Order: sequence, then structure tokens, then C-alpha cells
Amino acid sequence: MSPTIHAAAAAAALTDAGSTQLILAALTGIAIIVLLITQLKLHPFLSLTIGSLTVGALAGVPFADALTSFGTGVGATVAGVGVLIALGAMFGRLLADSGGADQIVDTIVNRASVRALPWAMALVGALIGLPMFFEIGLVLLMPVILLVARRANLPLMRVGIPALAGLSVMHGLVPPHPGPLVAVAALNANLGVTMAFGVLIAIPVVALSGPTFARFAARWVPVSAPALFVPSGAPVATRSGGAASGTEVATDAPTSGATRRPSFGTTLFTVLLPVVLMLGKALVDIFLAEGATLRTALDFLGTPLIALLLAVLVAMVTFGRGSGMNRKQLSTSLEKSLPPIAGILLIVAAGGGFKQTLVDTGIGGVLAHAIAHSSLSPLLLAWVVAVLIRLATGSATVATVTASGILAPLALTMSTGQTSLLVLAIGAGSLFFSHVNDAGFWLVKEYFGLSVGETIRSWSVMETLISVSGLVFVLLLGLVV
Repeated sequence: MSPTIHAAAAAAALTDAGSTQLILAALTGIAIIVLLITQLKLHPFLSLTIGSLTVGALAGVPFADALTSFGTGVGATVAGVGVLIALGAMFGRLLADSGGADQIVDTIVNRASVRALPWAMALVGALIGLPMFFEIGLVLLMPVILLVARRANLPLMRVGIPALAGLSVMHGLVPPHPGPLVAVAALNANLGVTMAFGVLIAIPVVALSGPTFARFAARWVPVSAPALFVPSGAPVATRSGGAASGTEVATDAPTSGATRRPSFGTTLFTVLLPVVLMLGKALVDIFLAEGATLRTALDFLGTPLIALLLAVLVAMVTFGRGSGMNRKQLSTSLEKSLPPIAGILLIVAAGGGFKQTLVDTGIGGVLAHAIAHSSLSPLLLAWVVAVLIRLATGSATVATVTASGILAPLALTMSTGQTSLLVLAIGAGSLFFSHVNDAGFWLVKEYFGLSVGETIRSWSVMETLISVSGLVFVLLLGLVV
């Protein structure tokens, strides 16, 4: 039997009674996902799977077809986005184990004056956040933030908020992070255009929610950096002679085999390589005629899979061998990069299955039809949907994959630029008001030694500012795209 609903069946489902049934099925499925995650503390992978099957059943789809739709979505997502996430994890691990991340931090911070330090820390957060998963980047940055604040004798929020803002904005708005990648795939958006728009919007958003907001956060939460503590297994923040400390910081970080750091120029080149290739592909597609040699070459090299694969291969030389790792140590570093992302891969895959179920049952078409005939801007609606799911589940990734699935049919009627802005609107919404159901909230609270109220007045407000200002800039860009 076909994995999708036949056109005739889909058309019949668009009657008033059928449309009501489909909408109720979608709302019930989403409510079940939220309830399972928030109340029963069930893993999002299981919750999304159960929610997908519930949607199919309530929509009147044969069980075999619902399973096929879910499996098709899971397979397509793993084959597309899953591979990119795995490559990104390998790259991020090499960056951390080689000392390349430390090199970026030390070089930038060493060259910044006290007045410019908040801006330098925002840049550190953005650069570290570009290739790394949010949780990994957060753990890596925390010891650096605490050491820098203590050395410069600055209020913790003046240094911490800018770094966290840079990290969070990259996570929500700029591929190749899992959330934006899933949204790009689900909405069939152009990755290069989305990345270009994401970087364009990220710059003012980081400036506003980072160094600018840090001045207010330092008044609302006037705390100093607590004594440095690095949990066992956390990445090394600084080494002997680093920018954040004049003495060696002892940690129980795993031995990577690195005996020296790659240079700052080499590290920066390697980090930016996949970004440049993907942006180059987007530019030549706009400005060069089809068939031109340069366009053909960059169309291949700028394909996300090829760009990230090349980045990992280059990093094995510049980060791995360049830091003194031998073949065994390099292999071990790559192997250790994959287990931590297993949960992310499962959530993303199940999100793809949920999206495909919404599409195949015809629910997406009904919702897209309703949205298209409403007076509400699709970009604003996308943001609101992501915000609601984010508040309920605490997961930016779950908010992104679920909202993308709901809005996927609407993207079929939008231009390339508008589809990319739809991705960014969802990404901005997925960052709204991190609170007690978000793991990031507790990481910040414990590392910074804050109370729940202080964490809300600093971290949560910062996340909300990122989300709202991100939406504003998306809407403004939408006026000219």
C-alpha cells in the first residue's frame, strides 16, 4: 500500500467535517507529546513516536499506513539531517580535544581591553557555538567565563551574558546546528540562503541580548564569579599560560593526546571552512549562470554533506595531527564524539516521523489552508507555535521539529527567501524564556551559583530577548525579501 494518502482521499479530507477531525487529531497528538514530556517525564523520542501514531489513528489512517509514514519520515531525516549532526559532533570533539577551542578563547580575550571584554566574550560564544552543540558549548564556556570574570574583576553577568548570548543565538538561528537543520529539511528551505539570513540577523541580536543587556543584568543580579569548579570529564577551559589564568588549572578532563595547540589562524580557518563553502554555494547560485565552472564546483563542495565531511577531514589534520595526536588517539576522539549525540539523533528522527505523519494524513494541508486564509503573518504564527511548544516542553529542538512539521505544507507556497525566514522565525521562537523544564536553565544556575529567581532575571530574560528581537529582525527582513 502507498505510504501516502492518495490525492482523492486527501481532497475528501478537506471537507468541513474531515478538516475538523484532522485538526483535532493534530491538536490531540501535540497535546499528548507535551503531556508525556512534561508530566510523565517520558523521553521526547518515545513521546514523539506515540504522538505520531496517535495522530494517524485519530485522523482515520490505517495503522499500517501510519507506521509507514512514520518510518519514512524517520529514515529520510536520519539520512539527511542525522548524518550532518554526526559530522558536526565529530568536528566539535576534535575542536575541543585538540585545544583549538581554548586557542580561540585565549587569543580573543588576550587582545581585548576590559571595556571591550563583553564584546570579545560574545564573539567567543559565537565562534565556539558555530560548530558545537549547545550543551557541549555551554559546558566548554562555563569555566572560561568564570575565570575571565575573576581575572578581570568584572561582575559575572558582564562577562557571562555576552558569551551565553553568542552561543545561544548560533544554536537557534544558524545551521549546521540540529534545530535549524531540521527546519531547513522539513520546510525544504535553501541552506545557504538560510545561513546567510541567519548570520545577518544574528549579529544585531547578539549585540542587543549580549553586551547591551549585560549592563542591566549586572544590576539586577549583582554577583561575582564563584570559585572555579570544573566537573569531572568537562573540557579543559585553560592551560598553563592561558588568557584566563596565569597558572595551570587542574581538571580531570580526559586525556586527548594533544601535546600542543593548533594556531589561531589554523583553527579559525578550519572552523569557518564549512560555513564559507555553504555560503559560497548560495552566492554562486544567485550570481553565476548555470553551467559555469565555479558554480558547478561550489554546488558540489557547498552541499552540506560534502562541506561538513571536508571540514572533518581537514580537522583531522589541522586539529588532530596538528596538535600531536597519533592515529589511535585521533580515532578515539572521533569515536567518543558520537555517544553523546545519540539522544539528539533519536529526537530529531522521531520529529521527522511526526512531520511526515502530519503531511501524509493531510493535516498539514488543512492547517496550511487555514493559515493562508488568516490575517496573521505566517512568520509571526511560526514563532508563536514554536514559543508555545518551547514553554511546554523546555526543548528548543522539540519545539523546532514540531513547529516545522506543522508548517511544512505552508512553505510550499512561499518563495525561497520567505521559506528561509520561516525557518528563522521558528528558530527564534524555540529559544523563548528558558525556565525550570530546560536543562540549560539548571546548568547556568549551578555553574553561576545563582538562585532560581536570579537565573530567571538573567538567563531567562536573555533568552526571551533573543527570541523577541530575533522575530523583530525576521519581520523587518521579510519586508524587503
